[in-house]
Amino acid sequence: MGTEAFLLTRQWRDTPDGVELVFWAASVAGPVRIEINRQDAVCFIDRDASVPFSLLPQRDVRRQPLDLKTLAGRPVDGLYFRAHRSMTFARERLKASGFQVFESDIKPTERYLMEHFITGGVHIVGTPKRRSGYLEFTNPKMTSARVQPELRTLSLDIETGDFDGDLYSVAVTEGDRARVFVVENKNWDESRRSELASMRGVRVSLHRDERALLAAFFPWLNEYDPDILLGWNLVDFDLSFLQRRCKRLNTPFAMGRGSESATILPAGSASRKGTARIPGRVALDGIDVLRAATYSFENFGLEAVARELLGRGKLLGEDIDRVKEIRRLYRERPDELVAYNIEDCRLAEAIFDKANLVDFALERTSLTGLNPDRLGGSVAAFDNLYLPRLHRKGYVAPDVADVQAGEESPGGYVMDSKPGLYENILVLDFKSLYPSIIRSFKIDPLGLVAPGDDRIEGFQGASFSRREHILPDLLAELWSARDVAKEQANAPLSRAIKIIMNSFYGVLGSIGCRFYDPRLASSITLRGHEIMTRSRERFEKRGFTVLYGDTDSLFVLLGEGCSGESVRATGLELAQSLNRYWADSLAVEHAVDSYLEIEPEEHYLRFFMPTIRGSEKGSKKRYAGLVRSGEGTEVRFTGLESVRSDWTPLARRFQRELYRRIFHDEPYEEFIEKTAAELMAGKLDDQLVYRKRLGRSLNEYKKNVPPHAQAARKSRAPGRWIRYIVTSRGPEPLDNNPSPPDYRHYLDKQLAPAADAILHWKGTSVGKILDAQMTLF
Repeated sequence: MGTEAFLLTRQWRDTPDGVELVFWAASVAGPVRIEINRQDAVCFIDRDASVPFSLLPQRDVRRQPLDLKTLAGRPVDGLYFRAHRSMTFARERLKASGFQVFESDIKPTERYLMEHFITGGVHIVGTPKRRSGYLEFTNPKMTSARVQPELRTLSLDIETGDFDGDLYSVAVTEGDRARVFVVENKNWDESRRSELASMRGVRVSLHRDERALLAAFFPWLNEYDPDILLGWNLVDFDLSFLQRRCKRLNTPFAMGRGSESATILPAGSASRKGTARIPGRVALDGIDVLRAATYSFENFGLEAVARELLGRGKLLGEDIDRVKEIRRLYRERPDELVAYNIEDCRLAEAIFDKANLVDFALERTSLTGLNPDRLGGSVAAFDNLYLPRLHRKGYVAPDVADVQAGEESPGGYVMDSKPGLYENILVLDFKSLYPSIIRSFKIDPLGLVAPGDDRIEGFQGASFSRREHILPDLLAELWSARDVAKEQANAPLSRAIKIIMNSFYGVLGSIGCRFYDPRLASSITLRGHEIMTRSRERFEKRGFTVLYGDTDSLFVLLGEGCSGESVRATGLELAQSLNRYWADSLAVEHAVDSYLEIEPEEHYLRFFMPTIRGSEKGSKKRYAGLVRSGEGTEVRFTGLESVRSDWTPLARRFQRELYRRIFHDEPYEEFIEKTAAELMAGKLDDQLVYRKRLGRSLNEYKKNVPPHAQAARKSRAPGRWIRYIVTSRGPEPLDNNPSPPDYRHYLDKQLAPAADAILHWKGTSVGKILDAQMTLF
C-alpha cells in the first residue's frame, strides 16, 4: 500500500555518490520529503562522434549506445555523469570543439519526473521514516497519480519604513485567524501597547527588535506549517526584504519545512520576476497567478484589483503618500498599522478565493509538471509534455542553445475592416482555432522530419507525417480532459487546459523552444489565414457582409430589424453550415478529419468600427459595441481609449458615456458641452491625471523624451510608475506641487480624440459642437 501526495517543491544537488534529488509533497498524512539518490546526469551525443579522451572527465562519465536517434535520424549514445557539474563542464568543452550534445540543458529533477510521466500527483511506494513534522522516503518507487490535494494556505504581508527601511511588522492570516509580529517602538506609551494587546480577533506579539521578531516568526511558521504562502508582490518585495534582513542580521532565512533555509533569486535577464525557493512550501504571488490565468486589469496593484473583484480596497488610499503615512502610524497609531497590515493579507486571500487562483495553479501543475509557482514557463511546460513522448518514439531533441533563428512566421489573420456605425453584428468565433489546425493537419515537430511519403502539405515547404506525430494526439487528450472538466464544472481545470493548448502555437514559434522551426508556426498561422479568408468568402456568397476578422473571429452584419431569436437562429445556421463545409473540404482536399468548429460568440445590438486616425481606412483591433447584459445592456470596448491605461480617467469616462448615449439614440451634444464647461472651470481636475510606466531608466531617455519621462525628471522620488498632469509649463508630477492644468490640452488631446472617431459618423465633431462656446473659454 502506497502513499499519495501532491508535489510542491523540488531541488537537486551533486554529492560524492551521484546526483541527489529532493522532492517535498503534501499528503493526507502530512508533509512528505522524498529523497532519490545516486542519480546520473544524462545527455546524448552522436554515435559517430569520436570524442577525444581529454574532453570528458573519464572517472565521472560512461558512454552507452542507445536505441535512440536525433530528429535528423542519426543514432546517439547516452553520456552518463555522476555529477551534474561534470556534465556541464563536459558540454562546454565538447561544444567548443565542434561537437553537438542533446538535452544537456534539462535539470535532473525535471528529467526524473518527465520520464516517469509525473506531473503533480504521485503514488509513493516505500517505507517512510517519521521525522519531526513530516514523513521521509528514501528511493521509493514513484508513479503518476491523479491527486486533488487539500493544502493549507497562509496569506503573508509585511510593513516596512521603505523598500529597504526598517521592518515594522509581519502579518499572516488564514480565514478568520490573524497573527501579527510587531517590532516594539521604544517611544510607545502603555496606552499604545494595550491597544495592540486588546485588538479583537488578532493575536499581536511585540518584539524588542527585528532580530527578535524573526527569531519568533520562523519557528512559528514551521509549527503552523502551511503548504502555500499567498501574497501580493510576495516574492519581489515581502520575501526578498525578509531575506535581505536575515542576511544583514546574520540570521538564517528559515522559511522552509524542517526549518530549512529558503533562497529568493532576484529577477534576471531571463525573468522579470524573482523566484522563491522555499523547501516544502510554495510561494504564490497574486499578480503572477492572475496574469497566468489570463485575467486582465488596467492596474495589477492590490488596491485596484481588490476594488474591481471584491468591491473593497486597502485601508490607506492611493491619494496619500503611503510610505510617509505608514511611518506615522508606526510612531503614533500602531493598532491602525496592524489593522492595515492584516487587511492587506485578507485582501490577497480573498482575491485568491474569488478567482480560484490556488486551484488554477494546482491544476496547471497537474497538467504540465511545472512547480505551482512557476507560472510563465510555456516552453518548459511543452518540454515536460512532449519530450517523454518523443523518447518513447525513439528520438532525442537538441539543446535550446543550438536552435538557429529563422525567418519569423506570419502573425494571425487580421482583415481590413469596414468602418462605420451598424446594427446587429454577429461575431462567430472558431473554437481554439490553432489547436484545431494542429489536430486537423497533424502539425508536429516529429511529424515534420519523420520519414515516409504519406504526408499532409503545410506551408513554406513543410509537410507532416499522417502517422508519426505526437502533438495532435496530445491535444486530443487535453481536449477530452477539458470537455470532462466542463461537465464537472471544474472551471480552474478548464481554464488551465485552454491556456496550455493555446500556448503550443506560441511555443513552436519561439526561438526559446528546442523544436523551433519557422515552418511549424507558419503552417499554423498561414492555414489560419486560409481558413478565415475562405470562411469570409462563404458568408459573403450567401449575401452577408463581413465587417471585420481577427485571428479566429468574423464580424458578420445582419442589419436592422433582427430580433434576438432570429439572430440566434441565424448564428446557429451559419455555424452549422460552415462546419459542414470545412468537414467536406478537408476530407476532399487533404484526406483529413476536420476539428474546426465555429460557433456564435457575441451579438452586438449596435456596433462601431472606427477609422485609423487621420485616414479613411478602417482600423484593426479597435471597436465598441452594445450588448445585452443581464436585464439591461452595456457597452464593451476593445482597443479604444476607454480601456487604455495611458489615457486619463476623464477621457475614459467621457468616451464610455458618449458611446452609451449614441448607441441608445440619446442626446449627446449637451453632454459634450457640459463636460467641456466643467473641464475649463476646473471642476474635473481630479480626472486629469496621467499614469504611465517608465520602460527604462531615466538617463536612457535622450531624444524625444516622452511626457511621463519629462514628469519623472521633475519628481522628488520617481518610481517605476509616474502620475502627472499636463500644465502650461509642460508635464509635471503630482508629488511636486504642479502648476495649474492646461485645460486646452485636455480638450484637444483627450476629449476630442475620444469622441471624434464616432462623431464623424454623426456628421459632427467636438470642435463643431463647441465652436459656438469657444469664445467663452
